[in-house]
Amino acid sequence: MDKINLKAVEVGAALPELTFGPISRKTLALYAGASGDHNPAHIDIDFAKKAGLPDVFAHGMLSFGVLTRVVTRWAGAGRLREFGARFVSITQVHDLITCKATVIEKFEADGEQRVRLAVVATAQDGRETLSGDAVVALN
Repeated sequence: MDKINLKAVEVGAALPELTFGPISRKTLALYAGASGDHNPAHIDIDFAKKAGLPDVFAHGMLSFGVLTRVVTRWAGAGRLREFGARFVSITQVHDLITCKATVIEKFEADGEQRVRLAVVATAQDGRETLSGDAVVALN
């Protein structure tokens, strides 16, 4: 992978957004099979309703995985040094999620030029579902 032009990366710069969804029951079933996470809250509407939920909801790690793609599409997985996010709200069936990242800091660590990115996943109604940060090596 080519070096990212450090001089071209400025604090406040936004990475290209990534949108996924709308989340469907089929997506949740396929993710359950691929991940091995068969929690019925994600795939069984009767179970979800008995638990007091209006419907099944997306696996947190499904959203987390898509959010990481915003960073890795830009920098490549080999440059990723840290990635952390907290689950802020449930991703519902039919949600359309937009993932964003913004450069919030430039610094040097372990002989590398790095940037810290604020990352966020937001549903179509403006509700944040994940938020966190990532650190990427630029060289």
